[in-house]
Amino acid sequence: MRALVTGANGFVGSHLVKMLLDHGHEVRALVRRRDESLNAMNVPTFNGDIRDYISIEPAFENVDCVFHVAAVSGIWGAWKKYHSTNTIGTRNVVQACINRGVPKLVYTSSPSVTFDGNHQVNENESVPYPKKWLCHYQHSKALAEQHVLDSNDPATLMTCALRPHLIWGPGDSHLIPRIIHRGRMKQLRRVGDGTNQIDTTYIDNAAVAHIQAAMAMQPNSPVCGSAYFITNGDPVNCWAFINEILGLAGIGPVKQKISFYWAWRLGLALEIYHETFGIQEEPRMTRFLAAQLGKSHYFDIGRARRDFDYEPIVSADEGMRRLAGTLKSD
Repeated sequence: MRALVTGANGFVGSHLVKMLLDHGHEVRALVRRRDESLNAMNVPTFNGDIRDYISIEPAFENVDCVFHVAAVSGIWGAWKKYHSTNTIGTRNVVQACINRGVPKLVYTSSPSVTFDGNHQVNENESVPYPKKWLCHYQHSKALAEQHVLDSNDPATLMTCALRPHLIWGPGDSHLIPRIIHRGRMKQLRRVGDGTNQIDTTYIDNAAVAHIQAAMAMQPNSPVCGSAYFITNGDPVNCWAFINEILGLAGIGPVKQKISFYWAWRLGLALEIYHETFGIQEEPRMTRFLAAQLGKSHYFDIGRARRDFDYEPIVSADEGMRRLAGTLKSD
């Protein structure tokens, strides 16, 4: 397979590139800036910004499958920031695939596209998009996912969307560092009664799911035009997960707590305050964050198992052992 990975120097993208190479595939990368780590792996690199169609189209020539991983993540910021990259950028990627005759596109989506702030207990892909959005990230990703799936056509471009939940592991520059930083700054508060269950996805499991979905995508395959939740397949207590990561970093467990009622209202108040005074810095609490920390959100991955034989290849326990080694070395 001749694969193109967008966002190939990010956490998911870089692991996907390495796994594709390990599996014997030919890989090229589309990134905004030159990256020496890709050069070290002898990966041909195209520089371009997915918001600018003309800058990215040449990278799509003679490609069998595009893995569109590039995105802007976060829970705060202007709508334009998220929409321009996550939504418009994805439309540009789809158009480049069609114009250059790429037959397959695997889009990295997010389970947050279905999150409305309430408990999600063993949800499957039949759950609808919410009627109201708690942050621009999830809204922009949902619009992008819809466009990718609506663009599926066996005659021109076969597409699917993967929704890996809370991706973590060595090399993570978002979730794990955020937890550790807030733990060290004594800024973490247990939201709610502490019993909420969540799904997580070790990075290798997220990467292998992308490859398996791409290989299974053929005309008349159920993978074409479908979305899939991807996780470790083993829900854990949210606060046990957070405390385990803190422990690996030599930080004590979270002891202070706040009710979900007050966390939600604090998040709303801080959102209004930051918007009113034009404060760019992310609020310490938002409604989306309160719901993520205080509600259960775990998913049924049976559809991925059935349609493209997805199965986690690294357990959460093994993942923690690998993560521990990198945190100790830091």
